[in-house]
Amino acid sequence: MPSVVGIRFKKAGKIYYFDPDGNELKTGDFCIVETSRGLEFGSVVIGLRTVPESEVVQPLRKVLRCASEEDCQKILENRQKEEEAYDTALQKIEEHSLEMKLVDVEYTFDRSKIIFYFTADGRIDFRELVKDMATVFRTRIELRQIGVRDEAKMIGGLGPCGRVLCCHTFLGEFEPVSIRMAKDQHLSLNPAKISGVCGRLMCCLRYESDAYEQAPMHRRGQGFVRSENGPELPA
Repeated sequence: MPSVVGIRFKKAGKIYYFDPDGNELKTGDFCIVETSRGLEFGSVVIGLRTVPESEVVQPLRKVLRCASEEDCQKILENRQKEEEAYDTALQKIEEHSLEMKLVDVEYTFDRSKIIFYFTADGRIDFRELVKDMATVFRTRIELRQIGVRDEAKMIGGLGPCGRVLCCHTFLGEFEPVSIRMAKDQHLSLNPAKISGVCGRLMCCLRYESDAYEQAPMHRRGQGFVRSENGPELPA
């Protein structure tokens, strides 16, 4: 089984496995790796371990090096440039009168590309916008349309429970959530009560779903309700 480390490139982003290639890395360390987008700055969230071949996406890329102080400084500079690019993009979108909402801006580590994430109700013809922004930033421009769940993950906020959104804090990937999960847990089917700030079904409906599926049929048939400040109680 191959030895790998798990690396994340964004807060609560997907975890990717890389070959440490002799680099001594532990959880919390920063490193530089090469991906399909070029050089990337990532943080180690899973220390050295062996995993089955089936869990590894081939070819397994290698960690190039541990991040230096210069690399960390470059990331801070990129964050500043992203804020400036965001303001500029808002202005350009308004000038082109496009019905789109800019959500986030991301510079690749080597600054060879800027990615603008946006939401829109339908398809947007942004070809002229891209040409305009390319003359301003003088680098490759990519506009990527995202959904409302991705928007909530990027922006963050507080859920109905009063805590910071799960997708913004620890959920690496979205898993399917269905109305059947709410029915099995005997929750109100009022959309206002089972929808998150993104307007979709709350991700937390899935947390207890497996337990309800495994519960004996006679127990599930009794019906359970949630108390205001305590555990589930028999209906």
